[in-house]
Amino acid sequence: MASSAVNAGKVRINGQRCDKASTNVKPSDVLTFSAGARVRVIKVLNGGTRRGPASEAQSLYEDLTPPLEQAGANTAQLTIPGQGVGRPTKRDRRAISALKGRDRDG
Repeated sequence: MASSAVNAGKVRINGQRCDKASTNVKPSDVLTFSAGARVRVIKVLNGGTRRGPASEAQSLYEDLTPPLEQAGANTAQLTIPGQGVGRPTKRDRRAISALKGRDRDG
């Protein structure tokens, strides 16, 4: 997923667009990337020496994302209208028909 985000131009390192997924990051680098409907800002504190648990990985960076987005407040405003809605259910179609003044048979 990270590789496809970099290739789509959705990752920045220190404000510069990242062109290759293999770009090295070092302590004090600031990464900006989209995670779903949110934009995350992460400052690298240290490089890891091994692949380990998430709790260990969280000690290697500082999350600089603004608190409003971090808390997930007002997520309805952060979502893109019309995406993830899908087709209406049978109940939704009945409600739409009732609003349009149609009876159930046609």
